[in-house]
Amino acid sequence: MKLSYELLVYAEWLIRLLAIVLIPRHRSPAAARAWILLVFFLPIPGIVLFLVIGSDRFPKWRKVRFQALRPFFASTVDALRPFRAALGERQPIAELASALGRFPATTGNRIELIDDYDAVIDRLVDDIDAATSRIHILVYIFADDIVGRRIADALGRARARGLDVKVMFDPVGSHRWRRGTLRMLQAQGVETQEALPLRFTKLRSRGDMRNHRKLFVIDGKIGYAGSQNLVAKDFRPGITNHELVVRSEGPIVTTMDAVIRGDWSMETGELPSQESTVPPQQAGSAQTQLLPSGEDYRLEGFESLLVWQVHQARERVVLVTPYFIPDEDVLGALRTAVVRGVTVDIVLSEVVDQRLVHLSQSSYYEDLLAAGVRIHLYRDYLLHAKNVGIDGTLAIVGSSNVDLRSFQLNEEVSMLLYDAQSIAQVDAIQRGYLENADSIDLETWRKRSPLRKVAENAARMVNSLL
Repeated sequence: MKLSYELLVYAEWLIRLLAIVLIPRHRSPAAARAWILLVFFLPIPGIVLFLVIGSDRFPKWRKVRFQALRPFFASTVDALRPFRAALGERQPIAELASALGRFPATTGNRIELIDDYDAVIDRLVDDIDAATSRIHILVYIFADDIVGRRIADALGRARARGLDVKVMFDPVGSHRWRRGTLRMLQAQGVETQEALPLRFTKLRSRGDMRNHRKLFVIDGKIGYAGSQNLVAKDFRPGITNHELVVRSEGPIVTTMDAVIRGDWSMETGELPSQESTVPPQQAGSAQTQLLPSGEDYRLEGFESLLVWQVHQARERVVLVTPYFIPDEDVLGALRTAVVRGVTVDIVLSEVVDQRLVHLSQSSYYEDLLAAGVRIHLYRDYLLHAKNVGIDGTLAIVGSSNVDLRSFQLNEEVSMLLYDAQSIAQVDAIQRGYLENADSIDLETWRKRSPLRKVAENAARMVNSLL
């Protein structure tokens, strides 16, 4: 018994020493500290957890598949040359986004912002029923509830007309409905694929690196992007989601379709055919750009662009996100912007659906409020929309939260809007958020209970493990 105990002690100290050597490699200081602390206090459970979810890198075979998509993405970019947008002073933004996500800014688009949940579903069903060739859907949650069944029925009608219908959904995001959703779609004859499926025979490093994108493309001519999943808006008891979606026509849809087809290829190994791409078509005058981000792409694409633009802001920054767990780069950019005289408003949700995340993000409020950042809590709904406004010259709408998970783990997609009319639509929606939100007062916030502060700090310690 004594020998067994001594061996256990030696093994635990060996694990601690190895952790100090191995864990900091290729990780941020915050993530390294969190993992080392966990392993130091709980050596065996900590190292097991680290081996399961400690790596934020995809396996080599996936990188090979992504490299094989380079010619397809290059040919998509070539097809967009006649529609390249001339953005003047904002051209550097487009060049950075292109370097991060491959696709250029285009003109010739028609943009409609829809922030009514039911209206998005109605428009999508109408567009599916009017489709003549193909429907491609990539989504984080596809449920077999009343909303999912309505979409599936429309897809079934499209299949009956002989259309090419493909749906890819994330099995973790959709875990509550996964089996029912697969049965429902397959019964309608829809070709279905799971994004980043959890297969022990083909390891993907960590099972919580997810495809969080929401892209719906009809006939290669109409596209939807934003925060809304294909699930009932009140799928969580007592919580109703409020979303924001961009319905697009024009060259931007070509890039949206390319992302969906690329993700489909990553899972199936079948390279997409450029011959089946619908040629870009003029539809309006909006100037837009698609920025996919994730482990497959360079850097933390959305975060890199966001931090740079906050540093460049001169007058106003508005961040709208349901989940706000920033790193030091984001925090530094926000604080510096306020010092430079920029008004910074962060709109979060008063309604909470993830307690641990809520406690963690609350731990940042006092420092930000003291620095002059204004924080507002949207009433009554879970404001699940994700959007950014900078100086009235750039707006971003997409699937990415302002948190470490979206920055480092999830596959996301954002739409950048450059033209005045599209930006004005986002500005108007953001003003509506602010009118229906309560501002947090610094002195009142400081009076929260000591127990609440302890809970916030404890939650903050595990940020890098989430």
